[in-house]
Amino acid sequence: MAKLVMDARSIRKAYGDRELFHIENLTVYDGERIGLVGQNGAGKSTLLRILAGEEEPDEGSVRRFGETAIIHQQGLPEEEGEGIYRSLFHAQERHGGLSGGEQTRSRIAAAFSAHPRLLLADEPSTDLDEEGLEMLRRQLEAYRGTLILISHDRALLRRFCTRIWCLEEATIQDFPGGYDAFTEERKRRRERAQFEYDQYKAEQKRLKESAQRMSEWTASVKKAPSRMGNSEARLHTREYTNAILQISHAKRTIQNRMEQLEVKEKPAALPDIRMKLGAASPIGARTALEVRCDQMAAGGKVLLEETGFSLPTGSKTALTGANGCGKTTLLMALTGTESEGTFFRGSIRFNPQAKVGWFDQHHERTLREDRTVLENVTEESVHPQAFARTVLSCLGFAREDAFKPVSVLSGGEKAKTAMAKLLLMDLNLLVMDEPTNHLDLFTLEALENLLSGYGGTVLFVSHDELFLQKVSTRRICFKDRKLTAMEGVTAPEAAPVKEAEDQALEITRLEMRMADLSSRMAKPRKGDSPEKLNEQYMTLAEELRARKQQKR
Repeated sequence: MAKLVMDARSIRKAYGDRELFHIENLTVYDGERIGLVGQNGAGKSTLLRILAGEEEPDEGSVRRFGETAIIHQQGLPEEEGEGIYRSLFHAQERHGGLSGGEQTRSRIAAAFSAHPRLLLADEPSTDLDEEGLEMLRRQLEAYRGTLILISHDRALLRRFCTRIWCLEEATIQDFPGGYDAFTEERKRRRERAQFEYDQYKAEQKRLKESAQRMSEWTASVKKAPSRMGNSEARLHTREYTNAILQISHAKRTIQNRMEQLEVKEKPAALPDIRMKLGAASPIGARTALEVRCDQMAAGGKVLLEETGFSLPTGSKTALTGANGCGKTTLLMALTGTESEGTFFRGSIRFNPQAKVGWFDQHHERTLREDRTVLENVTEESVHPQAFARTVLSCLGFAREDAFKPVSVLSGGEKAKTAMAKLLLMDLNLLVMDEPTNHLDLFTLEALENLLSGYGGTVLFVSHDELFLQKVSTRRICFKDRKLTAMEGVTAPEAAPVKEAEDQALEITRLEMRMADLSSRMAKPRKGDSPEKLNEQYMTLAEELRARKQQKR
């Protein structure tokens, strides 16, 4: 029987008048792989911090049985982690100039260095390039503990999760099975709930109409005329009284049925965006942007030289490349917002008809935190406020959320606010840096549909391969300080043959076993023999060298 790893009872968390969640019971057993999903602002990250013991619930308790580690969404870890894990993930030394992907690598390396029995991961694929993602996948494949994962990467959820927790309406719905089984079951439940709601509304309407007819019939029954004879009047009165009693009885029966009718709430609609945007002021020329780069550098490192690209009007172009190659630096140069320590030498020529909108992954640059969501999105809007409210609703904001100050929003809610602001402006060229970061799965799918049908031109950076496949019509790749354009929807590089995958996975397992032995040699457990541990370590090291040579 599987051992209990964590047990949470009656945990409740609220901020002011808003209850984030009130969950009666959560139990997690050894070896489980759980995906935690839900809309932005539902409280997923807060719940994960409570389960990790970093934050206290308002009510309830959490018991953990064994070492627990958490991978946070952002920032640098408190501890750098063991050298072997830092080497595995190519984690750089701690300093202020690390890119988002480099910071993510450091967080992952630090968490695995704790050798946890329970690993809690909050968006661990954020900003990772394909190499970093592949290493994360291998590490999770080799990990033998219990995993609770928050991720907008549907491929990651599909690959690793065998159980889904959906945080919705302040509670957890537990779905056994993988991510695909969850989406199918959730769709089935929503369809059933919608059917029951439609039946409830139809029956409610029928009963109200029946009650109205009863009232009309009551009014239509006439009393005896004043000049009618006594015997006729008595007969008419008796008939009138019987008719009124029958109608009243029928009316009471209908009213009782209305009172006993089980109330069905209207199911909350999933965020859905079906708007044709970006086509109001089209660019007439074939090319929206032309770039010639003589040299681009950041932090003293040359990133590009003697290269360039053009952006065809109406294209959806993805910039791809390894972490730290200069994707964000290039986008910032295009929009004239170069940061300290970076420079771009060359020429940037936007078509005179281009109306450019910039989506920055650092939303504080585009949003005013002291203003409400609605004030931010209408500040430069060319649409009426009612339309702005509709756009916010499509992006998953509840009616009252529009009046929240941006300063209290979650990372995903800020991203959606910045997105709504762009959609409401008169633009025909969007430049977007990591638009998928921190978005919940439902908004992410809506954004895919929106950008796929966008009438303007899009240039964007994203590490979400499924998003790239669904949205991009071409890619520009960073490689060896050059930019190479690939036309058409480019699929990811062919996956290695199974033999190579197995070899890479075995290398990762050996490295993890060596890391565990290294930790035990530093802090021996009861009954450990330092000589035997060292012998095992040297044997594994020899096997690792042999396998790496085979791989070459």
